[in-house]
Amino acid sequence: MEIILKKDVEHLGYANDVVKVKEGYARNFLLPRGLAVSATESEKKQLAETMKQRSHKEAKIKAEAEKIAAGLTDKTLKIGAKAGENGKIFGSVNTIQIADAIRALGFEVDRKNIKLKGDAIKALGKYEAEVVFHRDVIKTIPFEVVEE
Repeated sequence: MEIILKKDVEHLGYANDVVKVKEGYARNFLLPRGLAVSATESEKKQLAETMKQRSHKEAKIKAEAEKIAAGLTDKTLKIGAKAGENGKIFGSVNTIQIADAIRALGFEVDRKNIKLKGDAIKALGKYEAEVVFHRDVIKTIPFEVVEE
C-alpha cells in the first residue's frame, strides 16, 4: 500500500515522502495516528503542488542547517558528569545533555535529532554522536565526558 507521510517516521521516511508499507501497518498504526494519508491520485497531485511551492523554503532551511553544521565542525563538546574512582560515572550521559551542550555554544538542536553511537555512555572518555540538522545534513559530532 502506498502512503504519503505527514510527519517524519523513524526507519520509514520523512514528511511528504511517498512510501510503500504493508496494509496492516498503514491501517492500524500510521493512518489512525495521523502520521500518513493514503496515496490516492488526488493526494499525489496535492503533494506535487505543495512540494513545488515549498522548494524555495526548503533550500533556505537546508542552507541554514548546513551553516549550523559547519559552525560545529571544529568544536568538541565537553559534558561534565560526577564520576567514581575508576572513571565510571554515576548514571549515564544522554541526548538531553548533548543538546544542552550544543545550545550553550549558541546553536539550537532538538534532542530527538541526536543519536548516540554505541551503547549507553557510563564512563569518562571521548565519544561521538550523530546529529540530524536536516534530512540531507547529518553530522557526526565528537564530545568528551569529563569529571565535574
